[in-house]
Amino acid sequence: MTQDPTVAAPPARAGIREWTALGVLALPALLISLDTTVLHLAVPHLSAGIDPSGLQLLWIVDIYSFLIAGLLIIAGALGDRVGRRRLLLAGAAGFGLASLLTAFSTSAEMLIVSRALLGIAGATLMPSSMSLIRNMFLDSRQRSVAFSVWIACFLVGGAIGPLVGGAMLERFWWGSVFLLSVPAMVLLLILGPVLLPEYRDPAPGRIDPVSVLLLLVSLLATVYGLKSTAGNGVAPLPVVLLVGGLTLAALFAVRQRRLTHPLLEPALFRVRTFTVSLGTMGLALFVMSGSQFFVAQYLQMVVGLSPLETGLASLPGSVGGVAGALLAPVGLRWMRSSQVMTAGLALAVIGFAVLTQVAADTGLVPVMVALGLLNFGVAPTIALGTDMMIESAPPEKAGAVSAISETCHELGLGMGIAILGSVGTAAYRAEVAGTLPAGLPAGVSSRVQDTIGAAVYEAGRLPGETGTAVLGAARAAFTQSLFLVSVICTVIALAVVVALAVLLRPARERGGKETTGAEPLPHEHEHDHAYEGHEGHEGEGGRGDALPAPGSLHPAAAPEDRSR
Repeated sequence: MTQDPTVAAPPARAGIREWTALGVLALPALLISLDTTVLHLAVPHLSAGIDPSGLQLLWIVDIYSFLIAGLLIIAGALGDRVGRRRLLLAGAAGFGLASLLTAFSTSAEMLIVSRALLGIAGATLMPSSMSLIRNMFLDSRQRSVAFSVWIACFLVGGAIGPLVGGAMLERFWWGSVFLLSVPAMVLLLILGPVLLPEYRDPAPGRIDPVSVLLLLVSLLATVYGLKSTAGNGVAPLPVVLLVGGLTLAALFAVRQRRLTHPLLEPALFRVRTFTVSLGTMGLALFVMSGSQFFVAQYLQMVVGLSPLETGLASLPGSVGGVAGALLAPVGLRWMRSSQVMTAGLALAVIGFAVLTQVAADTGLVPVMVALGLLNFGVAPTIALGTDMMIESAPPEKAGAVSAISETCHELGLGMGIAILGSVGTAAYRAEVAGTLPAGLPAGVSSRVQDTIGAAVYEAGRLPGETGTAVLGAARAAFTQSLFLVSVICTVIALAVVVALAVLLRPARERGGKETTGAEPLPHEHEHDHAYEGHEGHEGEGGRGDALPAPGSLHPAAAPEDRSR
């Protein structure tokens, strides 16, 4: 029988080489998350070693994440032009060298510069890795598994960071924790050229320098404003930077619509798969980061756990996140990606509801249960949402889309801490102000109302019953603020579940054919995404609103069929 030439052949399935290459690509994900966590453990030790000022210490901690957030999209667009493997290997070499420089820094200034170089190199690793996964795993089901494994490695890095870093800091100097990435980067440089294929956009166009400048300044100003507000409260300079950053971002968006070869393709945001996945991931990370910001303080300041005990109490969340990411592809045997995400976020809603039941004296078990449900429920959204976003774009634009996904992660995390942190802090201050015992010195009362950490410190200095009363009032007020934040997160998460179920539900045309219902784009085509004999499209915005490159689909050609 002659094969119909208008029907595309099934995509090639990945083999041993591609799965081995995935293991190589998992190294950057694991190490970047691990590098972030070990720094917080190393702060007291490096403070004793190189004696940075308070301002220098802030730059040591923040400059890494600032530059990663500011450069992700630029690095993704650059990878589309020069080649993703080439950019990945260049970033790996830079990350390894910057890690050595960081480990052996002898002054605060040297450490700030080396951390900045780590951020620049780190920005090239994530979008390059994600876009290479997109190009290596053409089969939809295999790609979902690959992204889930990659996300799980990212979560594992964050989970083992405190354990590995703590063990090294007990035996070696503070810089030793930054040497963990060096052998892994050497391995990546050796195996990468052998296992990883090279991909690039065949017709990328030139990079617009004005767009690069607008994007970089807008993201740096926005992220700095968010982080400063989260850490220090509302102040004029962070607010000005935040507003200025958002204004420049709007100017950047307007400019992209006028360029022949934009740095960021505006048409992507008309694809419902892309925009709904992006918004869902951002909001999921928003509520996760905001709630866990308070949970970490609650476990230490209210329950009274040590940092190590807090880490152990958080293990159900880490295990839940890894399990959720790895089990998400299994759910695709019976459900579409959007349905798996919706089910996972429904579990997260239950987790937030459990968190509202936390009390000042009996909160450890509910917190552990809530963390497990939250992370297990959100992980499929991150894994499958990333896959859906990348699949919605043509392969040659995978680097830019991967960078957008990672930037969404950074902004979601930052805005969650900044906005929910401000709301919870305001609630704490209002609650504790009316419950403090009378007769406290004005300075003590002001510090107790500032943060729960300051309240615990001041209560320890006060005599007998007064200190006990202050500590009890502060802990009760903070528990109430955690309750408020948990209620807000529950409502937001529930709204996201409803919106996701509605916006990505399958729609049917006459005759029973499922369609996306999304706004059509030039040459837009749909992909089936059902497995194990369940045919049909992902549905309205599911995984079907793909945006091919201009001219990549001949007008006479039939849409690509990916049904199983």
